[in-house]
Amino acid sequence: MSKEPDQDLNLTGKILIAMPGMGDPRFAHSVVLMCAYSTDGAMGLIVNKSVEGMSLDALLDQLSIEHEGQAGTAGLYFGGPVETGRGFVLHTPDYHSNLSTMDIDGRFAMTATQDILEDIASGGGPSSALVALGYSGWGPGQLEAEIAANGWLIAEPSQALVFEEDDAKIWSEAMKSLGIDPITLSATAGRA
Repeated sequence: MSKEPDQDLNLTGKILIAMPGMGDPRFAHSVVLMCAYSTDGAMGLIVNKSVEGMSLDALLDQLSIEHEGQAGTAGLYFGGPVETGRGFVLHTPDYHSNLSTMDIDGRFAMTATQDILEDIASGGGPSSALVALGYSGWGPGQLEAEIAANGWLIAEPSQALVFEEDDAKIWSEAMKSLGIDPITLSATAGRA
């Protein structure tokens, strides 16, 4: 049974923090920045799972984008299990692509066209960015059901948390931003 989205709920620009009992191992200890949310579904990018064994420089080489090595400070991440061959750049709003930049909430923006990678490689990109391969997506009512089943917590992100914090600490720091000590959480949830 699908539940209609709460008309007052707007997750765009929020972060979802996976609870310890998250059933899908791809999302275990994940923090997802929500890029879009509507009655049609939701889309976000995992911001704390670096891609192992591949660098942004290697990706730029594959795309034949000239760079001087160490392409800025942007990291390469697993954004989610949908369209993993496609890249999405989550960045600060100080950059706007002439082709396509989506404002998320005034604090973040997302661009999914190659021109931002070219600008990052040449030093003209946003002040902070991360490159995600794939995205996290939910159909109508799916995310609301996962939230209702205690799969996710919702919090306000900061640019420092998303772009500056060490990947291994983002999940626990996101929990702490809600006043929750991650050590006290159980992998099982109950209802009173």
